Amino acid sequence: MDASPAEIKRSPRTENPNQLLYSLMIPGIILPLAGWMFSVSVPIIRTEFQIEADTAAWIVTAFSLPFMLIMPVYGRLSDGLGKRRLLLMGITVYSIGTYLAFRSASLQTLIIARLIQGVGIGGTLPLSLALITEVFSPDERGKAMGMFSTVGPLTGVIGPILAGYIVARWGWRMAFTPPLFVGILSVVAVYFLIPGSGKKIDTNFIKRFDWGGVLLLALTLTGLLFYLSSRPITGVDSLQDWRLFLATILFASLFVWYENRQENPFIRIGILANRSLSFGSICALLRMILLSGGFGFLMPQYLVSVYGLTAEQSGYYLMLNPAAMTLFVRLGGAWADRFGSQRITMAGFSIVAFSLLWITRLPFGDVADFQRWTIIVPIILFGVGAGLMLAALHRAALNDVSEAEMGSASGIYSMIRFLGSALGAAIGGILLQYFEGRFPTNPALAFQNVYTWFVVFAVVGLAVSWLLPSVANQLEPAKPT
Repeated sequence: MDASPAEIKRSPRTENPNQLLYSLMIPGIILPLAGWMFSVSVPIIRTEFQIEADTAAWIVTAFSLPFMLIMPVYGRLSDGLGKRRLLLMGITVYSIGTYLAFRSASLQTLIIARLIQGVGIGGTLPLSLALITEVFSPDERGKAMGMFSTVGPLTGVIGPILAGYIVARWGWRMAFTPPLFVGILSVVAVYFLIPGSGKKIDTNFIKRFDWGGVLLLALTLTGLLFYLSSRPITGVDSLQDWRLFLATILFASLFVWYENRQENPFIRIGILANRSLSFGSICALLRMILLSGGFGFLMPQYLVSVYGLTAEQSGYYLMLNPAAMTLFVRLGGAWADRFGSQRITMAGFSIVAFSLLWITRLPFGDVADFQRWTIIVPIILFGVGAGLMLAALHRAALNDVSEAEMGSASGIYSMIRFLGSALGAAIGGILLQYFEGRFPTNPALAFQNVYTWFVVFAVVGLAVSWLLPSVANQLEPAKPT
């Protein structure tokens, strides 16, 4: 951590915790803004580069893979280097990648730029959550995280409309300019508004850092994603390249074996015995599979392919989801403090499952018979359910982690959560590619079959959320000894 518990009490960060909270909400805009900008651009990019659905999913994965891999690295490094310093470094790297994406002239350069973006922005969420958890007491964290979490859906209200307007008039490359501007603004905000801890760079900490564990985890997660969506990588159909499957199992086994033998491991395997952290992380993963795959990746293409909407028109429909999330994310955090994260998370998954089931039952006759309300209702309900869960899961996963391991725990939680983002896009691409092949003249039927699978993921999330701790006010984190 940046400081010992005694030092934290005297830290300038705790003198005005609300200033820290509001300052962190500025870089908190980057990820949702960039996500919505890119989601609306995907159909246009597919057309320009003439690529299929599973290949298009890899443009999303090129961002998500390094993004989730680097999260626990940032969290673990913050124990020796300081959170504010790493936050500034990460946002700067992200801004460089965004500029390169804006200048990209080919699919290859776009993918490289997206990789750089993911490496840079990966620290924003775990470092922000760790800072908030550090300065707010346990009985205030749900409310504080609810406030912090509103920035994502609130940005999403504007993001799809702005993206549709920009893409329709100036092309998908210009959609990278708003996130670039916010990235630069975030560097200024963090530098001037968030006090430093006074912690000096510990060069010995960097030398002792478990880089071998980082490499093995990276190989494990990369192998998993390659196996799930192997056709663009090895030419073998998805889920059928057993070389990649066996390689993933091998790297995962080596990772566990190696980490258990390290004096200062990158990820202490035993930390996952914390019930709140483990089940909270799994629920967060399933939520992101649904949000990234079922909505972020599939819905823009659904509106274009099935109903013939333009990018700009799609933006107005898509913004209804984050608008609903904005209204319910703070309520979810406050209700989690009062009723417990378990009940709120179960309610969220139930609503999301119902909204996806609604989509699978929509009629798909003549597009001229399209009834707007029939798609508006499930989009809004999806946002309600996803919004209710967000702060509740942050609270559930981190509320009984000791301060000594808060940086590591927040990194692990964020990595697992956004593994769901990468998996969601990959699974969405695989399923859409398969069902488009089965129903080449009926895109509506193809999408209905894909969304049926996402209903299953929502039901699994509901089942797992039942295993979360059920108490409303979890115990205060244990102090380090």
